Amino acid sequence: MTIPHDYGDTMREKRVSKSEFKAKALEYFRAVEASGDAVIVTDNGQPKIEIRRYRADERSPLERLRGSILEFEDPTRPVAADEWSAAK
Repeated sequence: MTIPHDYGDTMREKRVSKSEFKAKALEYFRAVEASGDAVIVTDNGQPKIEIRRYRADERSPLERLRGSILEFEDPTRPVAADEWSAAK
């Protein structure tokens, strides 16, 4: 299966409707696996799902979290019940 549309410099994509994807899902999965090109599944012309080749993240869990903490103030301070966002 040829996927004709360019997507940036390194990846291409093909847009298909939900009904077309349902009828040919295995064919699309094989094409994505072989070519690395993405398939965008649309519903009423709107993109809903992207099917793309899996890329493993080789970083450790700590490396993936590095830089993700925005604010760290007094972590041992007790928290009152009304301060929890889930309680609001």
